Amino acid sequence: MSDVAKPKFREYSRHLLVCTGDRCTLNGEGQALFDSLQHKLRVAGLGVDAGPLRVKRTRTGCVAACKGGPILGVQPDGTWYYNVTDDNMDRIIESHLKNGKVVDELVFHQGKPSCTEEASG
Repeated sequence: MSDVAKPKFREYSRHLLVCTGDRCTLNGEGQALFDSLQHKLRVAGLGVDAGPLRVKRTRTGCVAACKGGPILGVQPDGTWYYNVTDDNMDRIIESHLKNGKVVDELVFHQGKPSCTEEASG
């Protein structure tokens, strides 16, 4: 048996992947989006104290989209948004993260539904 501690995550409902690479945006807009999310999620009731409704966020160096940034992925939904400005992020939080309705005009890729969604649908 290994002495390495097994990691744990607190419960969460969705995981946001924010591209902070410099090919999507030239002026650090991806990093600024990532930095703003903790406060935005807390205000929306989806922050660290939200239990199973909590939305986790992770910055990524590159998601290989390389245009139209800032880029945001919502998992496990498989939804990828582009042009995620501050105002558009507010729309995504209210519509998608809180009410389950994708903001279609900002989506550039929609993956297949998760296994649990396919099984229940």
